Amino acid sequence: MKFKELANIRHSVRKFSSKKVENETLTTLLDVARKAPSAVNFQPLKVYVVTSEEKLEAIQSCYHREWFKAAPVVLVVVADYDSGWKRAGDNKNHADIDVAIFTDHLTLQAADMGLGTCWVCNFDVEETSELLGLTSKQKPVALIPVGYPADENIPVKKRKGLDEITVWI
Repeated sequence: MKFKELANIRHSVRKFSSKKVENETLTTLLDVARKAPSAVNFQPLKVYVVTSEEKLEAIQSCYHREWFKAAPVVLVVVADYDSGWKRAGDNKNHADIDVAIFTDHLTLQAADMGLGTCWVCNFDVEETSELLGLTSKQKPVALIPVGYPADENIPVKKRKGLDEITVWI
């Protein structure tokens, strides 16, 4: 699929079918996403693949939305700030940026594979960290529910106009 088409079909999915996502499919998805660019190639992240009923229920308690409970898989993308590259000029840690690039690649690859995702950031970070046993230098950045969409309709994207986000100088 051409990138422009892929960017147009990728959208936040909040209705999942009951179809199981195969481990082989998840492995392919994660393998493609791990090839995302990373500052100085440090790759300061971990992905927790939550598939067991017990762990899914625990992670789903960190984000209280009914639709979220229908996802057969939740990926928890975690930044490791100890291993993130820091820019010399201002000591800016690029771990969050690297996680965002990884997650973007992941959501686009999922769409290409016929999977639905939704980038969830409004969740209980503390509870999620405890559930995963993270250190103080590791933080969950996003919860990504993954599954086969129950609805095949692709919504119209609401985006600012190009003239609102570009400055030509």
